[in-house]
Amino acid sequence: MTSSEATSPSHPRSLTIVTGSSRGLGEALARQSLEAGHLVVGIARGRSDALERFAHERDLPLQQWQADLANPLPISRHLADWLRTQPREWATATLINNAGVVTAPGPIDGESLETLSAALRVGLEATLLLAAAFLDATRDWPADRKVLNISSGLGRRAMAGSAVYCAAKAGMDNLSRAMALDEEHKAGKGEPAARVVSLAPGIIDTDMQVQLRGADASRFPDRDRFAAFKAEGLLATAEDTAARVLKFLARNDFGQQVLADVRDA
Repeated sequence: MTSSEATSPSHPRSLTIVTGSSRGLGEALARQSLEAGHLVVGIARGRSDALERFAHERDLPLQQWQADLANPLPISRHLADWLRTQPREWATATLINNAGVVTAPGPIDGESLETLSAALRVGLEATLLLAAAFLDATRDWPADRKVLNISSGLGRRAMAGSAVYCAAKAGMDNLSRAMALDEEHKAGKGEPAARVVSLAPGIIDTDMQVQLRGADASRFPDRDRFAAFKAEGLLATAEDTAARVLKFLARNDFGQQVLADVRDA
């Protein structure tokens, strides 16, 4: 893992950790969280030079940690260790599990086992381990702690040619439900509890959409539907979606509905 850091002289009151922060929705979430005055820790295999410039030009507190989430154990341990060195005066501390991998659209028997394993690790195992590390390391913090898992409608309905992505998001949804029940149990015993939500962000004009509408129709029957999303102007921008996601995150009732869709907010 490698990291880069740009820190502001004043200590921010909110901490936001975002995975998949080097591009797309994750990059937009990181940028808008910086603008809101948060210390942002971005975790991704690559790094965003644009995000680094944005933070540097405005003297905003950004750290970018480069790590392969297909091997999530080292970065999860690093996150836990780092959090334990941090001051406990945060007003809010948030983990946004946004990273995901879309394999080439088609049946699983047309993909290598290594690729399938890596996609599931990024989409589900990393979510579980990072959430566990975050919750354990911050359990005694007085901050309002939140875990926001970026899910998908495909976690709630199956689609041909997308089995591994559907599996990762369905697992994320049920993981979130179980985590929320655990936190509810803690609250019932008078212990500090975090709020957990698995949120579908809608359809976004990202690299994933490019891949889906450019797929081989013989292997991905829904290709034309995704091409129509683009042709008919139905795709939201990453920036607009990030704004809606962060508005949802800031709601007073965040956590009351564990499985949610930003379009219903």
